[in-house]
Parts: sequence; structure tokens; C-alpha cells
Amino acid sequence: MPPPAARPAFRISATTALHRGDRAYQQDQVAILPHGRVNGCALAIVADGMGGKSGGRKAADQVLMTARQLFERHVPSQDHTPELLSQLVTESHLMIKLTAITAEEEPHSTIAAYLVQPDLRCDVVHAGDSRVYHFRGGDMLWRTTDHSYVQRLIDEGKISEEAANNHPQSNLLTGCLGTHSDPPVALHTIDRLEPGDTLLACSDGLWHYFTPKELGAIVHALPAREAGEMLVNKARQRARGGGDNLSLALMRVEPLK
Repeated sequence: MPPPAARPAFRISATTALHRGDRAYQQDQVAILPHGRVNGCALAIVADGMGGKSGGRKAADQVLMTARQLFERHVPSQDHTPELLSQLVTESHLMIKLTAITAEEEPHSTIAAYLVQPDLRCDVVHAGDSRVYHFRGGDMLWRTTDHSYVQRLIDEGKISEEAANNHPQSNLLTGCLGTHSDPPVALHTIDRLEPGDTLLACSDGLWHYFTPKELGAIVHALPAREAGEMLVNKARQRARGGGDNLSLALMRVEPLK
């Protein structure tokens, strides 16, 4: 008889949060999709839509719909995952452009997504200024780099990271989905997550109000759901009545006690 399968020494807790902020319309969309056939495999995705009253929401909806369709057919493996995430960006982009042909608005969307496998490998993709953060305990190990005008200024040494948040053109993107240009496809691989690691995907309506140190402290100190609630509440307080839509998708690897 084969030996019994080893019990995993971890579990994954997850949460999503979505708030309209002080905007008239909700144009963010967020989801965590567990794989239908493979335990321990899940795709987290944030899409921040832009363009007219309903154009941004249509664009974000297209990103999530494309994600669901592709992930349903996906056979998890290390080789195919970056390919799936690249496909998610390019197909969402095309679908948004097709939607724009029949609409008066100009729908665009960001995307920030990460896919966790049962062996705790994690692949990340993003386009625009929605971000994915990787924390170990309360320390940020890595985050995505925005496709934005102010990020370009930071890269060129013209402004500091702190000054970028209050720059008058901080909302100008250099790449996203649905534009005339092909979107950037920025991929990143985390070879193995460890117990105590947290992944956070979020739109700029959330991260704008926090330093990485503050984000790390909150996601480390609280259970996933409570951390999500606190991040939303603090962002709302700090927005002082002028907050954007905000969304987050959080997954934490927790050691079994």
C-alpha cells in the first residue's frame, strides 16, 4: 500500500473587498476564482475600469468574464501559467476594444492578477496602475511597477515616490487595456510562497492612501477578512470625501497550528 499523502503544513485564507468610494459609479471589479478541478489553485484579479458613466464598468466586466472563461479551461502547470496570464491581458484588451465599437464611451481598464498553485508557486501579471504586493510577515518583498506617467518620472529620477502620490498627473497611464496601443504584459514569478506570506492585489483607490510599511503591518496583524475591512475603512477616512472606487483581493498562506 502506498503511504498516506502528507498533510499540507499550511492553509490559504482569502478575502475580497469592493467600495464605490465617493464616485457616482462603481467601475472597479474584483474576484478570487478557485479552480474547479484542482484544490489549492486560485486566480485573484482586480480590474479598475475607466471611461464614461458605464464604459469603465463594461471594461472591468470584460476582464473578469475573460478571466473566468480562460481559467475554467486552464490545466494548472508551471509551463502554462505565464501563458494563461499573458492571454488574459491580450484577450481582455481585444474584448474591451470590441465593446468600444458599439459604445459611445471609451472603455479602458487596468488589470492586476495573481495565480497561486498547489505547490505555492505564484505567477503575477499586471497592466496599468493597479498593483500586486508580496509581503512576508509585515515586510514588503516585492510589488509591481505602475505603467503610469509619474512612475516614468520616478524612474528618470525627476520626482520621489512620495511626491508621485500628490502629482497633478498621477492618474495618467502609459499602458492599460482597451487603448489603441497594445497593452504591456508585465509578468513576474514567485517560485514558492512561505507560511506567513500575503499577496495583495488592489486598485489605486486603495494603495494611494498607504505606505508599503502600513499595508504590511495591517495584512500581517489581522486575519484576512479583518485586514481587508481595515484597509477599506482607513482608505475611506483618509480620502476625506474625495475617494475613488477601491478594490482588493488578498490571499495569505497560514501555518497550520
